[in-house]
Amino acid sequence: MAILKVIEVLSNSDKSWEDATKKAVEEASKTVKNIRSVYVQDQSAVVNDGEVKEFRVNLKLTFEVK
Repeated sequence: MAILKVIEVLSNSDKSWEDATKKAVEEASKTVKNIRSVYVQDQSAVVNDGEVKEFRVNLKLTFEVK
């Protein structure tokens, strides 16, 4: 039986929510091994002068504990 752990991760990007998610997984995988899945819990954006300047995601990252 596998033991899985879930952590909460915040990330941002000036391109898109998808890019923010990819950046979060790439950065987390530097120290967290056996990542199994990611669940995007919340998305938000920073708007300045009527233009989206930054995309933000709050996600849950699931990994196997060995």
